[in-house]
Amino acid sequence: MKNIWVVAGCFNEEGNITELYERVKKIFSSYEQYEFTLLLIDNDSQDKTREEIEALCARDQRVKAIFNSRNFGHIRSPFYAFTQAQGDAVITAVSDLQVDPEIIHEYLKKWEQGSDIVIGVRQNNVDTFLLRILKNLFYRLICRISEIKLRRNFIGLGLYDKKVVDAIKKINDPYPYFRGLVFEVGFKIDEVPYTYHGRKRGISSNNLLSLYDLGVLGIVTHTKIPLRLATISGFLFSAFFFLVGLFYLCYKLLYWKSFRLGMAPMMIGVFFTASLQLMFLGILGEYVGFIFTKVQNRPLVIEAKRINF
Repeated sequence: MKNIWVVAGCFNEEGNITELYERVKKIFSSYEQYEFTLLLIDNDSQDKTREEIEALCARDQRVKAIFNSRNFGHIRSPFYAFTQAQGDAVITAVSDLQVDPEIIHEYLKKWEQGSDIVIGVRQNNVDTFLLRILKNLFYRLICRISEIKLRRNFIGLGLYDKKVVDAIKKINDPYPYFRGLVFEVGFKIDEVPYTYHGRKRGISSNNLLSLYDLGVLGIVTHTKIPLRLATISGFLFSAFFFLVGLFYLCYKLLYWKSFRLGMAPMMIGVFFTASLQLMFLGILGEYVGFIFTKVQNRPLVIEAKRINF
């Protein structure tokens, strides 16, 4: 029998964990050729999520748990769980049930047909109007400037063959952009569309700051174009302002007595130059911060407890 690991990150999901387990168990009960392992990693939940996970682990040895010593964020914790999974294939799922676990049927079908990676692609959008616009702009931007081909509306959910998992594990990245790593390693990729649902229980921990963090991580990880644009723009604007300065110098020499330099062009030039400098410093700062995170080489998470390993 092939062993399939289903991995899900958890944070304050006390109302969803048991239903996730029951639905995953029901899915695999329809297959004779598969056995499953459900790995739940808890990112320091403040409700009764851990108690619910412990009860499931005591009830079924196929449920395994990792409890983090603190909240390590929405990027590091799920990826760490992915690296701890074993078996013939690993499936990434969401514990909030906003994506139906039954999509696993389609993952397995594509995998048996020869695909090494089967990704879930979101078909609908339940976000607010503003957030929908921001996400669309981000996907268009990163897909256009990325050095590798990325996929819009892919948030990391899918099935990954063992050889893909092994390849990703070799990438030593303390702050990984998983959505990009999937395409970085190559292999044959297939897609399965899914419908994204609103939450039935609990409150989403995602906010504008976490989405910004994820977006900037994707950009600085997969392209150097912002740095190059800043460099090129710096040269172009330097040349422009040099010509403007030369023009005013010649104008002053020709009309020495009647020439008066107004405050408006001076202030426009000063503030425009300062705004460009601040923007380019911000871009440079993001890359420097990314490098700083890399060289620290801290562990993805620190475990407080493991169950059923």
